Amino acid sequence: MTKKQREQYRQRLASVVEIGASDDLLSRGYDFYITFVILINLTVAVLSTFDEINLTHGALLDGIEAVTVFLFLVDYVLRLISAKYLYKKPNELRSILAYVFSFSGIIDLLSFLPYYLPVFFPAGAIAFRIFRVIRIFRLFRINAYYDSLNAITDVLSKKKQQLLSSVFIILILMLASSLCMYSVEHEAQPEVFKNAFSGIWWSVSTLLTVGYGDIYPITTLGKLLSIIITFLGVGMVAIPTGIISAGFVEQYSTVQKSDRLSRESDVEFIKFRLRAHDDWLGKSVSELALPQGLIVTAIHRSYDVLVPKGDTVLEINDVVILGAEPLLGDAHITLKEITLLEENPWNGKYIRDLDISRQSVIVIVKRKGKVLIPKGSTRLMEGDHLLIHTKQPLSGSTEIEI
Repeated sequence: MTKKQREQYRQRLASVVEIGASDDLLSRGYDFYITFVILINLTVAVLSTFDEINLTHGALLDGIEAVTVFLFLVDYVLRLISAKYLYKKPNELRSILAYVFSFSGIIDLLSFLPYYLPVFFPAGAIAFRIFRVIRIFRLFRINAYYDSLNAITDVLSKKKQQLLSSVFIILILMLASSLCMYSVEHEAQPEVFKNAFSGIWWSVSTLLTVGYGDIYPITTLGKLLSIIITFLGVGMVAIPTGIISAGFVEQYSTVQKSDRLSRESDVEFIKFRLRAHDDWLGKSVSELALPQGLIVTAIHRSYDVLVPKGDTVLEINDVVILGAEPLLGDAHITLKEITLLEENPWNGKYIRDLDISRQSVIVIVKRKGKVLIPKGSTRLMEGDHLLIHTKQPLSGSTEIEI
């Protein structure tokens, strides 16, 4: 296997292990597979906490856990191998480190590492077993695979400033109320409100409306202060809830609006593959000088889909996708397609010698899978498919509306 082939396989591997496009069946299949493995692993973790199930099916649960954890290890290795294409860095080592120290990379590592640590450090087996609870964070990976779950992340990301502000206000209120309650109640019940931390515990249970009842004021001033703080707590805790609710409504409205706009003004696309002698080879997107209203929307390169930027250089075999808005109210153009059979009198003739109307134009010649731009010196051959713009009737033709 050549180095180029190995790199192509690694690039394809990166597109498979990463979140897949809907038209990439292998990549989408891998998404469903890893999601299924995560759910099975967590189900086993829950079932193993039941003594009666552990007693009768403990060996089976341990076997399933061993297999699923090993699959997590394989997934981690595959992501290390393909990190070069998942994380665009100056060199491969930096790409690997970018994955290893990323949030998803740390979750992937912790999903299998605590399971194998007792093998190398038997003395710490009990402590390492506690760390295995961290695998629950693997559920965050499922969030990335589905748009419906991904909306939660989008809302929290958009509203993070407001949420941080509300949390900061709650913390200030919590600290202030704990100090006030400590000052009022310390003399009356020094064994309960021993220090400021005791006041913080009371303020947390009160402001968050938990109300454990293990610590409460007994003085009249303390009770009045508790009533005020409880009312304030209900309002303060409601602020983050309102922010998140408004974020979901806004997110839903944005999606609905984009759906309406996409139906009202569709964009039309064409795609083509760059060949060895095309003028666009070696040029960057910014150098193409495309007509106004026409843009390069995507570039398919091997198994990867590139979002075109101004400095993206086009290479041979790139599949370029162009997008443009339709011309509203413009008249449709009807082309007629004919195939030159053996008895057709046009066989062997040059286009400039054809006896056709001045109102008829041969637009495209398709020959053996290739598209030819017709010229006067183009010689027609048997089997050619011709696209003709004409108002005259042509026998045996098929109409194509543009």
